[in-house]
Amino acid sequence: QVQLVESGGGLVQAGGSLRLSCAGSGRTFSVYYMGWFRQAPGKEREFVAGISQSGGSTSYADSVKGRFTISRDNGKNTVYLQMNSLKPEDTAIYTCAALRSGSAYYAGSYAYWGQGTQVTVSS
Repeated sequence: QVQLVESGGGLVQAGGSLRLSCAGSGRTFSVYYMGWFRQAPGKEREFVAGISQSGGSTSYADSVKGRFTISRDNGKNTVYLQMNSLKPEDTAIYTCAALRSGSAYYAGSYAYWGQGTQVTVSS
């Protein structure tokens, strides 16, 4: 089992940057593909970015490609999401998750979830 705790959210002006962290517990953290999802008020949860177990492969939603970067440090059991050129439409609760099996783009494929961290981008 993996427990995940996000941090790094906050209020930022449009065009600014934030770096989110997701700290995982347990020795098996490195065996999981990790993803970041977000959910804005009144909207469904959506995939933002994902990273393979070694960090060698990454995926991004089209809406964040070129602005967000996902990375991981398995020695620290931590996954990061660097968010640059933030836009008001990026405002959401961001949550990290560990993949169980299936498509990385589908929330139902993930077994473990953090509690989320709020990101608010003002215009």
